[in-house]
Amino acid sequence: MIKSVLVQRIAARNPHLYQRDVEKIVDAILGVMVTALAHGDRIEIRGFGAFSVKHRPARSGRNPLTGVHVSVEPKNVPVFKSRKEMHKRRNRQE
Repeated sequence: MIKSVLVQRIAARNPHLYQRDVEKIVDAILGVMVTALAHGDRIEIRGFGAFSVKHRPARSGRNPLTGVHVSVEPKNVPVFKSRKEMHKRRNRQE
């Protein structure tokens, strides 16, 4: 799902809100989440999952086109771990 579809679905479920206001709310929530992850904070949404940042150390890699060995810089990557309730909802038979 892309952000515009999310905004449309939220606006459809809340007809008392304008779509532009829903878009501002979604942008604000995502902005706060990105800022928190950039600071290394953990975000937990009960019943859904948790976002955190994982550090990946420098390593030796290989360019898939040329086969040349290259060094890969260390980096921090966002990680999502879903909760048991979400697993049940995602895997239930309909």
